[in-house]
Amino acid sequence: MTRQNNLETVLTGLGPVAVAVSGGVDSLTLATLAHRLAPGAALMVHAVSPAVPGEATARVRAEAAREGWDLRVIEAGEFADPAYRANPVNRCFFCKTNLYGAVRQVTDRQILSGANRDDLGEYRPGLDAAREHGVRHPYVEAGFDKAAVRALARDLGLGAVAELPAAPCLSSRVETGIAIEPETLTFIHAVERLVGGALEAGAGSKRAVRCRVRAEGVVVELDPGSLAALDAKDRETLGAGIRDMAPPHLAGLVRFAPYRVGSAFLVQQGEARS
Repeated sequence: MTRQNNLETVLTGLGPVAVAVSGGVDSLTLATLAHRLAPGAALMVHAVSPAVPGEATARVRAEAAREGWDLRVIEAGEFADPAYRANPVNRCFFCKTNLYGAVRQVTDRQILSGANRDDLGEYRPGLDAAREHGVRHPYVEAGFDKAAVRALARDLGLGAVAELPAAPCLSSRVETGIAIEPETLTFIHAVERLVGGALEAGAGSKRAVRCRVRAEGVVVELDPGSLAALDAKDRETLGAGIRDMAPPHLAGLVRFAPYRVGSAFLVQQGEARS
């Protein structure tokens, strides 16, 4: 039995499901397969929020129209939660608690997430929230890692989706302990669009552009190829553009650095969790 067969067996055994669709490769691929296996038994739920880029929502709507999904677009409401806004070490727990609570408001179906086996090796407090809400992770149950998810997306004819770079929520760019503010996330998104637009196309899923808001200022982290492609003049020009669009409290230092996974997450002062 192939890994895809295993995944299909997991999905068909769940009955009616609600797939939490963020707009990334994992959830879009899971939603597509769940719908194709049992269209009437699969509801897709996408939450809009200041932490979710508009492109992700547009991508979900486009795939829903193309595939004929039953799609509900909701507001997760995490910005009404002071514990989330405070941006503690376990911020993702409060994010997912609000998300799954909002999904449960619109359906009593089994909630599914797009978490895969690679996620189990990282600090993911959102998985604790999922456990509390009885959320199932079909990729984990069927033995899928990220590479297997991308391969499945290609097999399902989702070529562009398969090559999407990893894109955690915008709040993940804000250093632990710095309050999450909608205007900060708007700035982060604008910076990533500015820098991404200045880079040559072609990096595909290997492209990484992260605007980190830190106590020291703004740090733009890039994958090695993208970082090497920016000469001193490019960095000066982009830095000036970033300072021009920054809110007053972020209008100081701007620097470029190599991308590190999860580098805005601080276990304790001066120690980053990757």
